[in-house]
Amino acid sequence: MTQQSLPETFRLRASNFNLLVLRLLDPRPDAVLPSLSDQFRRAPGFLRFAPIVVGLSDLVAAPEEVDFRGLIEGLHALEIVPVGTTGGSPAMRQAAQAAGLPPLRTSGGKDEDGPVEQARPQAQAQVQPVAVAAAPAPAAPVVDFRGTGRAAMLVTDPVRAGQRIYAEGADMVVTTTVNPGAEVLADGNIHVYGALRGRAIAGAQGDTSARVFALNFDPELIAIAGYYAVRDGLGHAPIGKPVQTRLEGEEMRFEKLG
Repeated sequence: MTQQSLPETFRLRASNFNLLVLRLLDPRPDAVLPSLSDQFRRAPGFLRFAPIVVGLSDLVAAPEEVDFRGLIEGLHALEIVPVGTTGGSPAMRQAAQAAGLPPLRTSGGKDEDGPVEQARPQAQAQVQPVAVAAAPAPAAPVVDFRGTGRAAMLVTDPVRAGQRIYAEGADMVVTTTVNPGAEVLADGNIHVYGALRGRAIAGAQGDTSARVFALNFDPELIAIAGYYAVRDGLGHAPIGKPVQTRLEGEEMRFEKLG
């Protein structure tokens, strides 16, 4: 009797993912979580269901002073998914791992905090599955957009609420609307030739020279190289007008186009 082989049910494959880093400045969850909750109130949908790495390098507390389990529970209550840690002392990383947050390293092998990191998934990470709206398939890159020396991703369909599109190593050109609740990210510049009503994150790998251009500027959140402003913090930005956003030092500038 011939034994039939079982059908293949899974494959394991190494990969890199862009993950935001939550750099802890205070070891107390009851201090950090209300601030995050307030941020969500001012920017609805910001980080909702997002996997996040907890940065430990800025903490000066002893490992036993950090309530990692309370932090994990609080982040889950805010619908944020902590997947691991970066930075910190060996004792701090060990305390975090005991609570279910394994140490992650960047793809280059360094263990440093940053606004966005390339982190490899760890086999021992224990993360509850969360449903995240799937982003559309990446558009074909357009080489050397307007002489910038880097490729650009062209997005021709409206970006709907819950969608997240990332232009890795490239600029992004959106010819339609970024709707509320949608998110566009690019390592370079972001050009929106329509209404920007969702979230736009340029310079995702730390490029402080990146800019965001929009013909109808009305974002929920705007960020460049880790510096960000939410809708309530746009000051005198010309809402609804053609605007370019850039960094000047650590300050965000909003300038009318044309």
